[in-house]
Amino acid sequence: MADELDSDLLKLLQSVDTPTVCNAIEVAQGKRGFSQFTRGTMICSDPQGGSMVGFAKTAKIAAKEPPKENNDIIKERRMNYYRYMSEIDGPAIVVIEDVDYPGCIGAYWGEINTKVHKGFGISGALTNGVVRDLGDLAEAFPVVAGSIGPSHGFVHVREIDTPVSVFGMRVLPRDLVHADRHGAVVIPKEVIPILKDSIHKLFASERLVLDPAEKTEFSFDDFKRAWEDFEKSRL
Repeated sequence: MADELDSDLLKLLQSVDTPTVCNAIEVAQGKRGFSQFTRGTMICSDPQGGSMVGFAKTAKIAAKEPPKENNDIIKERRMNYYRYMSEIDGPAIVVIEDVDYPGCIGAYWGEINTKVHKGFGISGALTNGVVRDLGDLAEAFPVVAGSIGPSHGFVHVREIDTPVSVFGMRVLPRDLVHADRHGAVVIPKEVIPILKDSIHKLFASERLVLDPAEKTEFSFDDFKRAWEDFEKSRL
């Protein structure tokens, strides 16, 4: 089945940051408590490059120790990985779990892999692992990673198209993921049809507080009235 996303919603998601998406999910669900987002501070290869959004292409890697399987199996899995990554139909990002975490040492993401995956039509990468080649990564291909390091170690693919976990966020293949310099979030499937309206509703409700706050004079009474209107708008 093709991974489809309304073109207007895709453009909107690409134009907003990940905190906005987290808030909009709460608006769509009508409550707080949503928890499918990363924990902790991640590193973004292009902090000013904006957001990446797409359906997850997933894999697991390791790099601390050489693979125990024979070389033919490792080569075949590597080619199966790249074949899988090349088969996309709709917006896609790569989500890779480094099973060595929290002691990751091998950079899977560098100049070659970012340019190969961008060539396949993928929009960016999210990983708890390592990134390198910061001056030579593919343009307009952000990598949100757990750390920066110089070597690839014994990096090799362990699993393809499998559930993964990145900084406390569980991701299933074909989950819709939004990520930027703040981290990442999985967008629940049930809110996708109303997410565009929820983002616009969020923007409108925030202006109820921001507009008065940005005026020259702003008292506590002004804040109280604005906040009451803000809370009513979110009910």
